[in-house]
Amino acid sequence: MTAPADTQTARTTEAARTTRAALSAVRPQVPVDRLVTDLVPPRHFAAARFATYRANPAHPSQGRALNRLQEIAQQIVAPRRGLFARRQPAPAVYLDGGFGVGKTHLLTSLAHAVGEAAGPALGSGAAAYGTFVEYTNLVGALGFLPTVEALAAKKLVCIDEFELDDAGDTTLMSRLMRELADRGVALAATSNTLPGALGEGRFAAQDFQREIKALSDRFETLRVDGEDYRHRDVVTDPEPLSAAEVAAAAARPGATLDAFDDLLEHLATVHPSRYGALLDGVSVVALTGVHPVTAQAVALRLVVFVDRLYDRDVPVLLAGSGDTRGLFTEEMLAGGYRKKYYRALSRLGALAEEGRRLVPGPN
Repeated sequence: MTAPADTQTARTTEAARTTRAALSAVRPQVPVDRLVTDLVPPRHFAAARFATYRANPAHPSQGRALNRLQEIAQQIVAPRRGLFARRQPAPAVYLDGGFGVGKTHLLTSLAHAVGEAAGPALGSGAAAYGTFVEYTNLVGALGFLPTVEALAAKKLVCIDEFELDDAGDTTLMSRLMRELADRGVALAATSNTLPGALGEGRFAAQDFQREIKALSDRFETLRVDGEDYRHRDVVTDPEPLSAAEVAAAAARPGATLDAFDDLLEHLATVHPSRYGALLDGVSVVALTGVHPVTAQAVALRLVVFVDRLYDRDVPVLLAGSGDTRGLFTEEMLAGGYRKKYYRALSRLGALAEEGRRLVPGPN
């Protein structure tokens, strides 16, 4: 006997309420033009402004960087006058420092300042903001010349976490930035390595060192010293939760629940340019069976995913063996990509602490 339609609907609704969504079941479809429109400061730094940056008096370089960037913002938006004004090179600045010292806060503040000063006609469209990987993905999706044309319409292009993953990307980004600078676009970048030292510990190839040097000469370098600010307010090495606690805390709108291995396998099938879209509408990411990652390719994909989680302020719930400090192997943490891994651990620890606050009972 078939149940009445209203009874079937009720059962379906109840099943939807008790079924956890899984990221590993999502296949994001991202139009190419979204790759351009998404080049804005991440939600995590939506409120970041120069006035909200907390320069630590114990590290004077922070205050100096803040003051200089405010000057650069004014220079970028100031109208150019005079016969030779257009020949003056556009500003290019490079923020160097460890992870968690506020470089991204400063970079997003610069982007916001330029966008707000540009007025309603351009608004946030006056500045493009993305990570190194997002720009290389953009070139791959649009082609080089269309990417140059799209970005040349900006007053400022910000590149967060400038890193060298291979010689081809180095040459590509060097050429892209030269094209933009020649068209009068201001450039700003952050990295954990001084420009002249980019590539050290990753590649021995000498054929692209000339490109690194040429790129280095484009920038005024501002050092930002200090300690990881995420250690000031939160514990970034939380103990893992039980699988039952994670499942219970994930029973909320917008939460996803996946086995860690299922997520890692799924990330291998999704282009990293779509990791952000993978998190559309997601409020919490819950993972069970978390364990150390031993394959470098898998670990690097996980780093990109953690960056997108952090950009979007998505708390995480972690259940498994060990804590976040043991997520990557000692060999990885001592290798050429160590700064990527340490950044990911810093960010994941902060997001995991946010996740623990969602678990009922004492934390």
